[in-house]
Amino acid sequence: MAAMMQPQIILLKEGTDTSQGKPQLISNINACMVVADAVRSTLGPRGMDKLIHDDKGNTTISNDGATIMKLLDIVHPAAKILVDIAKSQDSEVGDGTTTVVLLAGEFLKEAKPFIEDGVHAQNLIRSYRTAAYLAINKIKELAVSIEGKSVEEKKSLLAKCAATTLSSKLIGGEKEFFATMVVDAVMAIGNDDRLNLIGIKKVPGGTMRDSFFVNGVAFKKTFSYAGFEQQPKKFVNPKILLLNIELELKSEKENAEIRLSDPLQYQSIVDAEWNIIYDKLDKCVKSGAKIVLSRLAIGDLATQYFADRDIFCAGRVAEEDLSRVTAATGGTVQTSVNNILDEVLGSCEVFEEKQVGNDRFNIFSGCPSSQTATIVLRGGADQFIEEAERSLHDAIMIVRRALKNSTVVAGGGAIDMEISRYLRQHARTIAGKSQLFINSYAKALEIIPRQLCDNAGFDATDVLNKLRQKHALPSGEGARFGVDINTGGISDSFANFVWEPAVVKINAINAATEAACLILSVDETVKNPKSESAQGEAAASAMGRGRGGAFRGRGRGMRRR
Repeated sequence: MAAMMQPQIILLKEGTDTSQGKPQLISNINACMVVADAVRSTLGPRGMDKLIHDDKGNTTISNDGATIMKLLDIVHPAAKILVDIAKSQDSEVGDGTTTVVLLAGEFLKEAKPFIEDGVHAQNLIRSYRTAAYLAINKIKELAVSIEGKSVEEKKSLLAKCAATTLSSKLIGGEKEFFATMVVDAVMAIGNDDRLNLIGIKKVPGGTMRDSFFVNGVAFKKTFSYAGFEQQPKKFVNPKILLLNIELELKSEKENAEIRLSDPLQYQSIVDAEWNIIYDKLDKCVKSGAKIVLSRLAIGDLATQYFADRDIFCAGRVAEEDLSRVTAATGGTVQTSVNNILDEVLGSCEVFEEKQVGNDRFNIFSGCPSSQTATIVLRGGADQFIEEAERSLHDAIMIVRRALKNSTVVAGGGAIDMEISRYLRQHARTIAGKSQLFINSYAKALEIIPRQLCDNAGFDATDVLNKLRQKHALPSGEGARFGVDINTGGISDSFANFVWEPAVVKINAINAATEAACLILSVDETVKNPKSESAQGEAAASAMGRGRGGAFRGRGRGMRRR
């Protein structure tokens, strides 16, 4: 009787949505599998592209996992974790974003039947972490170092890594052409970690083959005044002056007050203004510089003045471009034209202004510091050039990682099959349920070669059986065999130069396992009703504002007139 009299305890606010236990975990796994399905078809050289149209009317065509994940507005809290791992893979190594989402989705898919059968999630998590540790050690063991090679050999090896990355992109048809360009760009900036030292400029028109590499700086001609056409457009070994000041005639500010006793004195004030600007220009000319670049405006008077003295000038140069010119030419940006020393002037072998498509480009090449490079991209449509830029960014990141970590593994699903074989073998030595879980982890790794076959239109079961047989050879000679995308059979990926840096695979397996374990460890979701209603009210008020004055006075909470 006493038990019946117990009052009901209300812990959470009315309307709070709580879901917990096994159904909640299964629901989270299903959401993640849907996300993985969204990017599944973009994997590999024969992967399809996605066309994403956002609410602002912008259209993006891409097959880069991270880009697609960012543009898909995912609201499911558990599925957002997959978006985060794709972003972290992109910022850490630049490539393998689709791989990491696919692996995480597949790990969860393999875990689902165990959860439904009543296995505790912690048992799965423990086994998955063990399997990931074993897999990463195996990758390190199988990786081949490219250290100790000559510069030319290293360049060709890095170009192979870049070509593997680019083969799955929209510009895969010209992968050799762009791979050498990417390697040259990364070699040009040396050990510097700043990615913004490699500039990528996009010019619509022409074909992909019209793209070119500048070992130095190239930027679009800035806004210019009359007199600009009279300036020389080519210099050999010029001195370059970099400024952060305006070279324009400045009138006194409106609120300045000057009291004159004699009207004739007014002329002397006007003359003083002119003398200030002429004095600045004179000092620029005396410095011996043949090219003057400024972040701020260079006016029409200054443009004409420089043109008369055979000096090239450009004002309003973007800060990013000016900092790259600084790095390349060895100059220093000046905030005053007084006491300009020779040490602060930059230099380059050749400066010229060239026509590229409809635009004019200022190109500095043969720079002494040469710690910067520019790739000028051409192509038919804007979306195509945008995707080409994203592809090059991935390739640049991969080459940088390969230079730093200098170990590569065989691509084309070869490394995944080898780890899968190794884990299945290891699982047989373990007694207990853990054997099943590690086996399921090994099976999940096979999704990479399987998906490569599916996307290329081959029979995945047939190809996977051949790969399993090859990898199971006791001599170990089949360890580098992967899917041959061109023939639909299997081939030695390493001999065919389908390589990827070991760090990409290590990072992908680490991130995918962590994400899977994180989702498996969540057994309850609490949705706060207040935050939902606040969002709804914010949306409603935004709609009311968007409709203008048509409904004025009728809105909720507004006083009637």
